[in-house]
Amino acid sequence: MTGGLALVLHAHLPFVRHPEHPRFHEETWLFEAIWECYLPLLGLMEGWERDRVRWALTLAVSPVLADMLRDPVLRSRFERHLESLAELAAREEERHVLQPRQQALARYYRGKIAVAREAWVRWGGDVTGALAGFARTGRLELLTCAATHALLPLLVDEPASLRAQLRVAVRAHREAFGVEARGIWLPECAYAPGLDPFLSDAGLRWFVLETHGVLQSVPPSPHAVYGPVVTPSGLAAFGRDPSSARQVWSREGGYPGDPRYREFHRDIAGEAEWGYVSSYLNGAEGRGFTGLKYHRITGRGDDKEWYVPDEAMSAARGHASHFVAERSREFARAAACMERPPLVVAPYDAELFGHWWHEGPCFLDAVMRGCADGRAGFSATTLAGYLGRFPSNPVAVPARSSWGDGGQLKVWLGESNAWMQTHLRVAGRRMAEMAGAEPAEGSWEARLLAQAGRELLLAQASDWPFLVSMGTAVSYARGRFEEHVGRFNRLHAQWTGAEPRDDAWLAEVEFRDDLFPWLDPGEWR
Repeated sequence: MTGGLALVLHAHLPFVRHPEHPRFHEETWLFEAIWECYLPLLGLMEGWERDRVRWALTLAVSPVLADMLRDPVLRSRFERHLESLAELAAREEERHVLQPRQQALARYYRGKIAVAREAWVRWGGDVTGALAGFARTGRLELLTCAATHALLPLLVDEPASLRAQLRVAVRAHREAFGVEARGIWLPECAYAPGLDPFLSDAGLRWFVLETHGVLQSVPPSPHAVYGPVVTPSGLAAFGRDPSSARQVWSREGGYPGDPRYREFHRDIAGEAEWGYVSSYLNGAEGRGFTGLKYHRITGRGDDKEWYVPDEAMSAARGHASHFVAERSREFARAAACMERPPLVVAPYDAELFGHWWHEGPCFLDAVMRGCADGRAGFSATTLAGYLGRFPSNPVAVPARSSWGDGGQLKVWLGESNAWMQTHLRVAGRRMAEMAGAEPAEGSWEARLLAQAGRELLLAQASDWPFLVSMGTAVSYARGRFEEHVGRFNRLHAQWTGAEPRDDAWLAEVEFRDDLFPWLDPGEWR
């Protein structure tokens, strides 16, 4: 039997739905991901099916992302966003009539946008439904994630909140895709001893860890990261392969840094006149991004050459060939030390492919096709598929770990953001206390409890401390955290009678933060 390559993509965005405003810049994060990443990924799967490629892919979709992808408000706004982009690309093609290079690039983007619009219509605007269809073929494995991407090791001492994040996630996956989730992407690959009983209780059976989470397990795995270990609670833990990670993620030698690729940070929004481009920025107060970028990476500094799509796509196919060849050599080395075919787990953020790395979908396509004929000495597999072939694995306790900078939790527990945890601990205990009540269905009390649960879940998202730590969208991230904690505290005050009941305000908050409409506060009980 040949070895297995498990490509694992993690799709997640924070909850950026803002129906209280006609346009809101941060919603663009979702719109960019849909047309640059998720729709192209569906297009790849269509092509693999059409060409009868032996493909296999594991995709984790966070529940909060799945909820946004199904939201009528956001879907309608995405359609308007695509229309706006199509108009901008057409204007750009006309504006550069005397500049052939720029005009050709504007025409290139018009084509990309047209393909995205056609795919959106073909799938009926239902990305989750399309993914569910591919999952039914058995070639796409869908994983869930924590409900709002909470950092789970920080909740081990808050069992009510930990159970709720997992149980809501499992229910959300079933609502979105029509099947039970068996595997989970741990947010930030963050693990701590004591998590696995909660995962098992939620019906989950496998997850992905950073490399040292498996290499430093007790006892050490005889397979290193080339096979899973089984936790004391019976869950399979897969470790990230460091070699394949470096080739894609490394800032110095990773493929996306090739000078032929498109420069992400040079967008026409930063170069065109403000009066010309401002109406296409979805309410951004600053320059923001349109998605139309005319330069390639070229090298260090601001002197960038014009982007040449054909050269960039050729580079992506060349890098894919190199990736497959390197995996062949890696499989040969690992197989010499193992009694069964090795597994290479290669997990990445889904949004890398198409958004941050414009040529990423081309790379994925070439990798999948390159290992489909068996000549590489390995084939693509899902995590579930590998467990089906090799259900017996060594038992070990994985080490505390994450794939954040430094391998632990300092990104989310630094000087700039550790203060958030105090508020979350207080709110978590209050939610557990309130959830002990069982109000009548549809009553004001039942609505208040459910909304308190939504606000707590949203406050627990790892996105807010991450953005604060990275210095990216700090005011937005901090404001969102404070809003959700503030709303939770006000709901709690009304519950206890410290503040008067405010029906109009509750309805307004339900309108704004409406994710998981079926939420059961009993999950905190």
